[in-house]
Amino acid sequence: MKTIDVALIGGGIMSATLGALLQRLEPEWSIEVFERLSRVAEESSNPWNNAGTGHAALCELNYTPEGPDGSISPAKAIEINEQFQVSRQLWASFVEDGVLPDPTAFISPTPHMSLVWGEANVDYLRRRYEALKDEPLFEGMEFSTDAATIRAWAPLTIPGRRKDQPIAATRITSGTDVDFGALSRALFEGIQRGGARIRTGKKVEGLKRGKDGIWTIRLRDEVGRTPSRIRARFVFVGAGGGALRLLQKSGIPEAHGYGGFPITGEWLRCDDPAIVGRHDAKVYGKASVGAPPMSVPHLDTRVVDGSTSLLFGPYAGFSPKYLKTGSNLDLFSTIRPHNLYPMVRAGLANLGLVKYLFGEVLSTKAKQMETLREFMPNARSDDWHLVKAGQRVQVMKKDAQKGGVLQFGTEIVTGADGTIAGLLGASPGASTAAPIMLTILERCFPDRFHGWRGEIERLVPSFGSRLNDDRDAARASLARTARVLGLDGDSTTADEAAVDASSTPAVTPA
Repeated sequence: MKTIDVALIGGGIMSATLGALLQRLEPEWSIEVFERLSRVAEESSNPWNNAGTGHAALCELNYTPEGPDGSISPAKAIEINEQFQVSRQLWASFVEDGVLPDPTAFISPTPHMSLVWGEANVDYLRRRYEALKDEPLFEGMEFSTDAATIRAWAPLTIPGRRKDQPIAATRITSGTDVDFGALSRALFEGIQRGGARIRTGKKVEGLKRGKDGIWTIRLRDEVGRTPSRIRARFVFVGAGGGALRLLQKSGIPEAHGYGGFPITGEWLRCDDPAIVGRHDAKVYGKASVGAPPMSVPHLDTRVVDGSTSLLFGPYAGFSPKYLKTGSNLDLFSTIRPHNLYPMVRAGLANLGLVKYLFGEVLSTKAKQMETLREFMPNARSDDWHLVKAGQRVQVMKKDAQKGGVLQFGTEIVTGADGTIAGLLGASPGASTAAPIMLTILERCFPDRFHGWRGEIERLVPSFGSRLNDDRDAARASLARTARVLGLDGDSTTADEAAVDASSTPAVTPA
């Protein structure tokens, strides 16, 4: 039976990032990727299955929740932004090294905005702006309550809105739109040129660690159902919603107690050039009461395969599938004695979320259009069509006090001996792939990591430090990555150019 150094299970952005890193650090290692579908990057990394937001907490209000005393801490937003900067630096280094081709194929400059209405929300956004505006990684953030200014920033959001409605927005022009599908495929093509093997149409049915520490992976062809086996010294389970099942099958105790709560979604999509051409931003609002963080409504510019569209949503819902192409038995097949109680306790503690999701399942397009019109009052139903978003699986896990909790975010699971690692959870996921993979390398290869550090610091100059603690370093990093990734272009809309800046101040006094 063949033995390889590294097996990457799942053909998405996580496996692509880890494979590219390992090939730079250990170019002699043999790497093979196993993907169940006929093409890589067709599940969560597919551009139509995610928002494409380079999650840097520039506009996502759930990263700056309001405390019981009304205070707003910037800490979580800064942490998320720091992580995204690591990804930006790695992508820029891969472009400079020739691992990635033309960066405009996967990343586009797109302003990030937050938009709220109602007096309480306007007050919240003002306080959020005050908490972030002086942080180095948020430099350049603008705030306004002036309708003409907001219309200049996002022309479709103002016409048709009541003139007496309190409204506020923030904008930062250094945001991005990322096609994680194109990025993943480019990274896989890069490691393939370096000798890695990409094997699509291969379903991983099980894995078992031998007494010698090497894993035996059981495979089956999706076409023909031919079984096969391969041995690997290190295994990464980056199979999105399929990761939990495989980690359970591995038998590692570190996977005990974890469950998964699946959330599905839909988008409204517009491809009309006359409408699309008047909006150039990702505009995030506040989530509905009970809504999960990944269901925060937003009106997005999306650039996929060189074409620009608008997406609005996502509209959350419930399906027992763990993958968009999965089975209705996925949720039930992962229930084990060790995770049943945490899953039940987490479910009971989140009945409001369950009620919200089932309400979304029954939502009509007319109801969905009502939500869109809160962002774009003059939206016409005929201009928008419904498309399925990707499936997300939120982590449920043990908790000493509550018995079980539903965790929003990404969870790294590693075996005690460092020969296996896996990833559970969702957003901000793809945007923070680089720091997540670096964490896995540090945990799983402690004896090698010190020797790798020099190359890692070359690829990610800020590694081991915080950019937000050094304004000059933050500016230099943002400028370098913007230049290398082609993000220096002007993204001003035609409507904005028509507005007299002297009569519409960018910042309204607090």
